[in-house]
Amino acid sequence: MTGTIDEFKKLVDAEEFFQFFNMSYDLEVVNVHRLHILKKFSQYMQEIDDNSPDLSQEEKLNQYSLALQKAYQLFIESTAYEQKLFKVFNDKPKNVVTLTEITSD
Repeated sequence: MTGTIDEFKKLVDAEEFFQFFNMSYDLEVVNVHRLHILKKFSQYMQEIDDNSPDLSQEEKLNQYSLALQKAYQLFIESTAYEQKLFKVFNDKPKNVVTLTEITSD
């Protein structure tokens, strides 16, 4: 890896992150799960920052690279619904009764 933490901080698109870390990726997977991959990647980065504040810039970028790989792999093996990263997947709809709530008394 030849990039710096300052260069990393300027990245925006999922493809830029993969290119920065010289990672291969399936564009179709990224197009379908882009927001989810980036959200999970962000969560992993926050864990790294919180749990290892004394890492050098190079070590931090190495950990970020592993985090991106992990986030990407997660959505190859799982679905967005299963991961429930966004509020919409966790909120119960109002004025709706699910079949599991219906009983025959």
